[in-house]
Formats: sequence, C-alpha cells, structure tokens
Amino acid sequence: MNVVSGRGLRRRTALGLLGALALPSVAQAAFPDRDIRLLVGFSAGGAVDLVARLAADALRPVLGQNVVVENRSGASGLIAAEAVAKSAPDGHVLYVAAMSAFAVLPQLPGQPMPLDMERNLTPVGNIAGVLNALVVTPRAPFRTVPELIAYAKANPDKLTYASTGNGTSQHLAGELFARQAGVRLTHVPYRGGSNAIVDIAAGRVDMMFGNLPEFVGQIRDGGVRLLAFGSRQVSPLFPDTPLVHDTLPGFEVTNWIGLAGPAGLADVTVETWNAAMARATASPEFQRRILENGMAVLNQDQAAFRATIARDRARWGDVIRSAAIRAE
Repeated sequence: MNVVSGRGLRRRTALGLLGALALPSVAQAAFPDRDIRLLVGFSAGGAVDLVARLAADALRPVLGQNVVVENRSGASGLIAAEAVAKSAPDGHVLYVAAMSAFAVLPQLPGQPMPLDMERNLTPVGNIAGVLNALVVTPRAPFRTVPELIAYAKANPDKLTYASTGNGTSQHLAGELFARQAGVRLTHVPYRGGSNAIVDIAAGRVDMMFGNLPEFVGQIRDGGVRLLAFGSRQVSPLFPDTPLVHDTLPGFEVTNWIGLAGPAGLADVTVETWNAAMARATASPEFQRRILENGMAVLNQDQAAFRATIARDRARWGDVIRSAAIRAE
C-alpha cells in the first residue's frame, strides 16, 4: 500500500488546485474563487508598492483571478497589516510585508504596535529582495569602502549618514556598518528620502545606506556616487561595483518584501500560494522587471521565509539594543 504523508497530500492538493485553475472547464476550488487583494502599507511609487504590482501582474494568469493592489499607508505600514489580520483566513487578502514590519518594528522601543505580528499574521512566502546601496556625496574625499573607514577613524563623528528616521532600515544599516568597521558616525534623520538625497548631492550630508531603486536616477546623473552594495550581490545595472562585504565580511543588508495572511490560514492554502508564487516569480518578464528596478527575485516558501524573518529579527534586535535606538 502506498501511504501518502499529510504534508505530501497537502502539496499534491495545492498543485492540483493550480492545475485546475489553468483549465477553464474545471470547476473552481474553494481557493481562489474571487478577486485577490494585496494590501500595501505605503503610498504608491515606493519599492513595496512596485513589488506588489509586479507580483499582481505575474499572479493573475497563475491564479486565474484578478489580483488587486490596495494602498493603505500609515503607521510605518502597520495599518495595512492590521486590516489583513482582521480579514477572513481564506487566502484572498494578503499583506505585502517589508522586512521592517516583521524584523524591526516589533523590537523598537517607543513604536506603537496595533497587532502582534507573530500571533495575528501568518507568513506565506518571500517575493523579492531590494538591493542595499551605499551612496556618498560626489565631494567625498574617499572612493572606496576601505578609504571611507580610514577617513572615519581619523575623523571620529565627522562623517554624517542620512536616513528617513530613527529605526528605519537606513538607520540600522548605518549603525551596523559603524559597529563592524569600528568607527563613529553621526546619524542625520530626515522625514523623506528625497530630501536626504538632495542634501547628499549638495554635500551637506556625507553618505547613506538605502534601497537601490531610490538612487538609480541620481547615480546615473552623477548626483550621488555609488560606493558599494550593502547586499551580498551586485545589481546587473552596476555590475562593477564592489560589496561592503568584501571589506567587512559580516556586513549584509537586504530589505526583503514578502506576503503574509491572517492567523489561521490553512496549510493547503499556504501551499497553494507557494506554488503560485513559484510559477509567477519564474516568469522571465517578472524577473526582467525586478532586475531592471534594482531588486532580486527571492521566491522563498513559507519555511524559508520564516527562517529569514527569524534571522533578521535576531540581527536587527541586537543592533537596536546595542545602539539604544528608539522610535521617533
């Protein structure tokens, strides 16, 4: 007798559902049977919104349903998370989660949390990684990471780095760099990334770690100088750029963007989503559009996504505590 394990049966069921979705003559399964809604916690135009819209385009033909992106900005992206947590756990409403939502905000002193990210949401899978870039003012006297570190050591607290606020990924990346390089930098928080970039271009601030898509235009125009990538891979947009990791082997920063549903999401629904995500992210068009926007395809299933969340929660929690970082 051939005995199929519970997990194996669920996986076959999930793949069977996707197979049925590709055949219009086959009756629809319980999931999905109507529009899919992807809730984004930030306004249109940012990296999270971009990934959501690229994913929606790729998922529509796979799931056989319309996939709608809804922007519900506010509270560092947590308004959308709370709305998803209150939705029915049937897989039709998911939260498009940036790394900060799961790995940073719950550990940040002074940060109001309208929900418990671990108890009220179910991680589903990871879609894309936003490559981290270290940019400096064109007026900087250093042109490499080792030269930057040497300058910072010779001039404690003189070098300034920008962020979009206390506890943001830019702030944490700067603190991680200073700690691993053994230097002292001065943090300059801004209310928006565009203002920070203007000041870096003008030489009023020296440097910034941030999401590559936010810098591409300024790098190409010469407004800022790309010094290195903070992620573990380079972008094909700038293939000759070194990694911070080449100088500081423990340094790695990637702002990932994944999907999460409400608590109580059934295993078979998660596996259906994972199978759909695998097919969608394998699309050459999806991969092309992700790469040309300064990002990388991740396609992590639930187990790999949970491991990524746990790893980054430990890493950034350590940085938050050691630097005594608080929310604004």
